[in-house]
This record gives sequence, structure tokens and C-alpha cells, in this order.
Amino acid sequence: MDQGGRPSPGDVAIVGAGPVGLALGILLAQRGRSVVIVEQWPTPYALPRAVHFDHEVGRILQSCGIGNQVRAISEPAESYEWRNGQGQTLMRFGRVGVALTGWPFSSMFCQPELEELLQRRVEALESIEIRRGARVINVEQHDDHVSMHHLPVREHRGAEQPDEATSVHARYVVGCDGANSTVRSLLDVAVDDRGFFYDWLIVDVILDQARVFDPPNLQICDPARPTTVVSGGPGRRRWEFMRLPEERNEDLNQASRAWELLEPWDVHPGNARLERHAVYTFQARTATRWQVDRVFLAGDAAHQMPPFAGQGMCAGLRDVSNLAWKLDLVLGGLAAPDLLVTYDEERRPSASAAIDFSVELGKVICVPDPVEAAARDEAIAASFDGGISAVPALPGITSGLIAAGSPLAGEVFPQGESGEGWFDDVYGVGWRLVTIDADRSGFDPELANWFETIGGTVIGDLEAADLVAWFEGRDVRWALQRPDFSLFGTATNLNEASALVSELRRQLGGGAPVS
Repeated sequence: MDQGGRPSPGDVAIVGAGPVGLALGILLAQRGRSVVIVEQWPTPYALPRAVHFDHEVGRILQSCGIGNQVRAISEPAESYEWRNGQGQTLMRFGRVGVALTGWPFSSMFCQPELEELLQRRVEALESIEIRRGARVINVEQHDDHVSMHHLPVREHRGAEQPDEATSVHARYVVGCDGANSTVRSLLDVAVDDRGFFYDWLIVDVILDQARVFDPPNLQICDPARPTTVVSGGPGRRRWEFMRLPEERNEDLNQASRAWELLEPWDVHPGNARLERHAVYTFQARTATRWQVDRVFLAGDAAHQMPPFAGQGMCAGLRDVSNLAWKLDLVLGGLAAPDLLVTYDEERRPSASAAIDFSVELGKVICVPDPVEAAARDEAIAASFDGGISAVPALPGITSGLIAAGSPLAGEVFPQGESGEGWFDDVYGVGWRLVTIDADRSGFDPELANWFETIGGTVIGDLEAADLVAWFEGRDVRWALQRPDFSLFGTATNLNEASALVSELRRQLGGGAPVS
């Protein structure tokens, strides 16, 4: 109990038990932090939503201890073709093989299967508690903790009784509770809206027999009915149909209408099962603040985007990969609380770039006017040469906790593979000072001891040839990797590497005790 008679606060309370909230809980618990996750739904949602993750997110899921299982429930997406209503190819995206992170550039999956893997991992970690069927009604901030109150959600009751409220006390709270975030509303955080609104019918189907779709992922920019046809993960397919101006949502969102729209693909009740149909409004919005004192927003609570670039869930998992280790350092007194300000600073540019790209793709497809669509087709056809269109890379970290001016600072450090396995599996996830120099004996022992206090490890004698090639190809010999796989900086010799670690120590506040 604290001096006020309340239970001593735990480390972190998370609102929302979707992939983002579960992943954050896992990343914290793996570092020994106590976590309470509060979720309003009594059971995990059993129907598909997100269907795509990229290679960086695959690595984040690997860091949650479920890498091999995620590989087993996903399939690479190596092509994504855009055609007009006449079947003419307008754009073609595609990247074959494995990225420098050790994962396919793009993968397709079924969200309930991923959430089941995350749930099992949560259950294996003793310091996480999940409270399902609980609706958050209040968040109170104090100097050294946050008090959060929730009520049981019972469908058969007309109203909840305030005297049934249960309290959670935690040093920090993170709202991972979706686009209609209760935490964001309780904090009275405004949202910047990009003015992009289109209604789409999402239809998830399980085919009775495997079928080859060529191309496997297709965007049809037909003004008569803009349509998406993509993998929904192994054994599943997804169709998305844009609502036309003369249609009503309630008419479009009918199983009978879904089957009618699936007929051109020879998909019907005789050879397929309709797993889900739902009308969604695609939007582009960003919360104006992602941190209010001891409370943070992550995932859809902080940003929403159209699905055309497949970055919605990805952005949320990037959020918590960035935030988890920062919370851990501050909670452990190994970094000043100012470190947490870098969360918004580092993540917002990347999320905004993903939103911008998604909206630009949406502007290409969401065209119901035939004249406007014809002009679009002509403009795009004039520049399309039949090759692969480049997918713009999300920006790296340019300000925040990095060594400003250091080569490659803010970029993603690769994950090599050797006979022992993938680099992250062999050496774990945390601060890693990696080198291809044979002689590391001159590293200052006092600095090395401090580095160990933040979970840092010095790694050499690399057996992964592709990782060695990365160093040699960039003319660097040392790399200081953050726990979220971004580079703090690089160096060409031991003295420069020592200076990097010293600079990290300075930026973290020298490990001064914090409450």
C-alpha cells in the first residue's frame, strides 16, 4: 500500500487487447515489468480484420517470442497489381525474397490466428494480467502514478452501477483501444482529420478448395465498382467493394449482396463460406498529442489510415516497439523521464508518411466518376513502363534518441542468419553494440559496465555472412542498435564506438534515479 492507503501502483496499465496492446504487454513483461491489460470485450474477437504486415513488423513479432509461429500462419505477398476497369495494368508493386530484417517484405495473415499466438505468449508470462469485459470510465493522473477505473460490461444489464467500479493503479497508462479510443476521449485529445472518407464493404471468404489467383493481390480501379481482391492469409481470400454514391450502407452490408458481388469470381455458397461481411469507413486521422503526462496513445488510438498500403496494424506495432523499452528504462531509473517525449517525436513522422501514402493510393482507386477515371488511367498509363513501381520507404528516425550526425543513425539494423539461427534469436533483443573488428579489448570497462545496466551487450565474431557484408558495404565496423532495431549510430573504430556509447549515456540522463 502507498501512503494514501491505495495499493502500490504496478508498472504499466494498457487499455485494449488487440495485437498492439498484447504486443506492448509482452514486450514489457519480457523485461520483467508488471502489466495489467483492460479490454472491454469479454472474449477475443474471432473475425478477420488486418491481413498484412511488413518485414519490420515481422521482426517485432519475432521479438515477442512468436517468430516461428507467425511464419507458419502467414504467406509472402510478392506482388500487388493495380488495373483499371478494362483490365489494363496501371501499377505493379512487388518485392521477392527476404528483406534485411530476415522477413519477407510483405506477408498476409489472419488476425484472429495472430491474436491467438499473442494471447498464448501473454499466458506464458506471469507478470501480465488481462481483465476482459471491463470498460474504462475514468483516468486520473497523479504526480507519480495514474489511477484508472473500469466497470464490468454485461450485455443483459441496462446500466452499470458506479459502486462496481474497479481501480487500476500504474506508473503509466497506454491507450491501445482503437479508432474510437476511450482513453483519447477521456484525455480530451483532439484529432486532425485529413478529410478522406469512403465506405467499403469488406468480405472475408474461406474457399472449399485451394485456388490460384493471378495476380494474387489485385486492386481494380473500375469506376463502376472499385474493388480489392487480396489474400486473407493461408486458405483465405478478402474482397473489398467500395460503396457507390447511390447506395446505402444498410443495403450494401447484407450477406446476399456480398454473394452477388462475389459472383464474377465464381465464388458462391456452393464452393465457399462467407466468414465476415462488414462496411467500414476508411479514414485518415491523427491525434494531436500522443502523450499527456503519464498516459500515452498507440495504434489506431493515435492514428488511422486507409488500408491501401496495409500499414494500419503495422504502424501500431511500430509504436509499441518504440515505446516499450523507453518505459522500461524510465521505470528502472536508468533514464530520465524526458526520454518518453521522444516517443511522439520519433513515431509521428513515420505514421504520417504511411497515412500520406495510403491516402495517395486511395485517391487513385476511389474514383466512381467514369470521366475522371479515364483521365486518371491516361495519366498513369503514360508513365507506366511495365516494371515494378517503387514503394516509398517510411522515413527513419531523424530526431530523438539518436547520435545526430552519425552515419546511418535512425535507420534499421539488419538481422543476419548463421548456423546458430537468426541474430535476434541468438543474441536477444536489447541494446546491442555489434562489430566486425576482432580486437575489442580497448573498450572502457566502466563504460561497458554501464552499458550492461541498460541491457546492453557487445557482440563480435559474427558468423552471419550477410550481416558482415552489410558492415563492409557501408564502410563501418561498429553499430549501436537500439532495442527497437533502429540504429543509434555507427562507427569506424573502437574510439568512435566508445564515443557513441558515451553519447547514449549522456542522452539517457546518466542513469539518474527517477521515481
